[in-house]
Amino acid sequence: MTPIISAKGVSKRYGNQVAVDNISFDIPSGRIVGLIGPNGSGKTTTLKALLGLIPFDGALSVLGLDPRTQRDELMKQVCFIADVAILPSWLRVSDAIDFVAGIHPQFNRAKAESYIAHTKLQPSMKVKAMSKGMVVQLHLALVMAIDVKLLVLDEPTLGLDILYRKQFYQNLLEDYFDEQKTIIITTHQVEEVEHILSDLMFIRDGKIILSATMDEVSQRYVEVMIEPERLSAAKELGPIDQRTVFGKSVMLFDGVAHEQLAALGETRIPNIADLFVATMKGSYA
Repeated sequence: MTPIISAKGVSKRYGNQVAVDNISFDIPSGRIVGLIGPNGSGKTTTLKALLGLIPFDGALSVLGLDPRTQRDELMKQVCFIADVAILPSWLRVSDAIDFVAGIHPQFNRAKAESYIAHTKLQPSMKVKAMSKGMVVQLHLALVMAIDVKLLVLDEPTLGLDILYRKQFYQNLLEDYFDEQKTIIITTHQVEEVEHILSDLMFIRDGKIILSATMDEVSQRYVEVMIEPERLSAAKELGPIDQRTVFGKSVMLFDGVAHEQLAALGETRIPNIADLFVATMKGSYA
């Protein structure tokens, strides 16, 4: 299957600073990909390259197009949202619909109005009179009415309460996503998107240090609460991370047989947050 995004040796420098360092990856269509990394890791720069917003070195194909030379055509098939919590306070619901209808050829006005009809939003209502939850509903109505092949979300729920963050992702999964669409999400709240992701990419210091499907992650990584008498045997297997919980050693392993680890203590598949912390420590590449 031809990937919807293919990056080969992509790099970006700002003066002497390397923001993205020779990264390569492929993303098939019909996936929800979490691009996870700390501040300054290269997440936003990578997204800007994908969207043709900055020049870069290397080869990058998005929907079969080169973002550097075919950005106008590309953006007809892409929707990009940076923060659903921010809209101008003077903006009316009707103004928002008119604006998106005027700039995006794939916007379906009837679909947006139908979604809004099931909320407490009114066409004349201004953003300054809305609760945060209403702002989320308005943004969702606009997003889900745009029929594109690629949706890019850069920290989309910053500033929102947990209730509205969960609502946003749940609606995105249930009412928008299908096998013809691909979604890329960057976020610091990794535990809130874990359940919707199909693929995971960790980026650190401009390099991709992990790129795998969620199924591959669950097969590769195992966390073990080690029995005291098994500590020496566990260390010989080369854990990639170790921490202490309630006085017991918990070790994280990559690529060690599950059956072998089960003999050392209680095992479980690590959540993304724990895996993220372990990889960001720089204990392995």
